[in-house]
Amino acid sequence: MQKDAQTLQHVLIVDDTEVNLVLFGALVKKLGNCEAHTFLHPLKALEWAATHGVDLVIVDYMMPDIDGLQFIAKFRAIGGCASTPLLMITANDRKDVRYRALDAGANDFLTKPVDKVEFLARSKNMLVVSEANKHLAQRASWLADEVRKATAKIVDRERDTVFRLCKAAEYRDPETGAHIQRMAHFSKVIAAGLGMSLEQQELLLEAAPMHDIGKVGISDNILLKPGRLDEAEFEIMKQHASFGYELLKGSASSVLQAGADIALGHHEKYDGSGYPSGLKGEEIPIFCRIVAVADVFDALTSERPYKKAWTVEEAIDFLVAGSGKHFDPDCVNAFLAAWEEVEAIRDRYQE
Repeated sequence: MQKDAQTLQHVLIVDDTEVNLVLFGALVKKLGNCEAHTFLHPLKALEWAATHGVDLVIVDYMMPDIDGLQFIAKFRAIGGCASTPLLMITANDRKDVRYRALDAGANDFLTKPVDKVEFLARSKNMLVVSEANKHLAQRASWLADEVRKATAKIVDRERDTVFRLCKAAEYRDPETGAHIQRMAHFSKVIAAGLGMSLEQQELLLEAAPMHDIGKVGISDNILLKPGRLDEAEFEIMKQHASFGYELLKGSASSVLQAGADIALGHHEKYDGSGYPSGLKGEEIPIFCRIVAVADVFDALTSERPYKKAWTVEEAIDFLVAGSGKHFDPDCVNAFLAAWEEVEAIRDRYQE
């Protein structure tokens, strides 16, 4: 009867004596549903193990090239082999070797001369452990997949919440949805240029659109004024940063938490002359420093009822002139260094 390839267990046997390999291989066959892979040379055994699944390793201590202890260390370093059961064959009087082998990652021992009954019993027990480890790994993988699915649903709900919050702000703000898309993607580009993780880039992409959510608390006569705001009006307008923070803070969502920080700090300036807290340099959260560059550039190059659009060249000159004053120089440099991506985003998200 042909063995079931899906449940076949593979036993790696490493010994520099041919007679031992033949004997151990024959004993492994008696275990049932097992295949023995025998090697005289430990380095060749390691090469094989690096590309094949192993359920049990039986290795001699005294071998050429590398001994059993060195073999164990190299085997454990192979991906997926950290928990593979391993039996070491040693002499009766080598307790020091056993202690070192345990430290290196051996699970059990066989004593020379090897007793056949003991060999079969210990090997069978270790294969049971190996099978249990596989089931645990599969269970863990299934659980991780279920968590990912549940997390994806939560993220979708968060995105829907963010979208609706931003739409609420749009209804009262002359800025367009295209502006929000552009500045969010500009922000991600800058974050990538600064070497931030993909997870942080995605978090910023989702949180950046909430930067002006606090404008829902600003009256229309100020928010929609076609001309320049006077000093008193501007002081009221500045409150939108705090309004946005108060609206979003305290959420269990990492996206809304990031949005709260961005709403509060995206009008801070690198030299400390911004609002609402007058933070300076790296006191300003990095997401806020990034959004400041992305938001200002797109606002300058976008037409509004109260202003004409600046040319791209004029907006770049403004960023460069404000580097170290209004803007974090690293953020400006990262933005300009990714200019092809910036242009692609501008083309993709039109008014």
